[in-house]
Amino acid sequence: MLLRGLVIKSTGNWYQVMSGTETYPCRIIGKFRLNDKVLTNPVAVGDEVDFELERESDHEKKGVIKKILPRKNYITRQSPRQKHHLHLLAANVDQAIVVVTLVEPNLKQGFIDRFLLMTEPHNIPCIIVFNKSDLFEAEDLEIFNEYKNIYEGIGHQVIKVSALDGDGIDTLRTLLKDKITFIGGQSGVGKSTLINAIQPGLDLRTTEISDYSGKGTHTTTFAEMHPLLQGGMIIDTPGIKTLSFNNLEMMDVAHNFKEFFELAKDCKYSDCLHRNEPGCAVKKAVENNAIHSSRYENYLSILEDIEDQNFWERHKEM
Repeated sequence: MLLRGLVIKSTGNWYQVMSGTETYPCRIIGKFRLNDKVLTNPVAVGDEVDFELERESDHEKKGVIKKILPRKNYITRQSPRQKHHLHLLAANVDQAIVVVTLVEPNLKQGFIDRFLLMTEPHNIPCIIVFNKSDLFEAEDLEIFNEYKNIYEGIGHQVIKVSALDGDGIDTLRTLLKDKITFIGGQSGVGKSTLINAIQPGLDLRTTEISDYSGKGTHTTTFAEMHPLLQGGMIIDTPGIKTLSFNNLEMMDVAHNFKEFFELAKDCKYSDCLHRNEPGCAVKKAVENNAIHSSRYENYLSILEDIEDQNFWERHKEM
């Protein structure tokens, strides 16, 4: 008999599936693809699945996932270990939150725009959260306000919070209420500490930033869904060190920088990539400060990364 459940934790080859009031460890047999892309993990936290219980060989009931129900959306990234594979991060979410910091660790150039490139193709709203506001000096506050102006100007909510002194935590709780939220960020930005502040009692494991490197370390090792007392769910995921997009075509990038896409209809060429083409409306907007130069620079950097990866792929046999 098939049971229906919700995947609430992914631990490599096994998935924790909640059905009713019980949770079952389940595995999957066979290979699954996503739009003809090979996946490192065919099932994600947030997936609804049909599964069948195996014959009990011990006291624990285990299951086999037989079917993944259609997804309303999903979030993927290029696998950090297998560049021709996609890693499925979460499915069926209402919104995403990217947690970043200006200090301890410093914000990596272009990270926000690269993160948005995971959510924009699926029309998933993304909130940008600057953590560790208790460490902000006057200069940091100016930088935060500049980021706030840039990203609120293209439709994203931007807030600052502190898991230490509670700044912005109530606002964040309100934004999470009754929604399924994917939370991601760079390693070491205090994501687990922030989630503990949102809901005391979860007691997610946390670590300090390395004094030697100034970089974060992974404290969340597997994706996991946590219910919230005020209603809703959060999907906590391991920290992200790098984001690459070998799975995307350069035109996909152009289409998913939303303010670029809106202007692209005014470009001279329909396949304009907004680099060196004459009559480019996007480049004109950058020159007139209608598009922020940092967004444009980050866009060019992503295109170069894709171009470089594809170049070495084409020439690896030569």
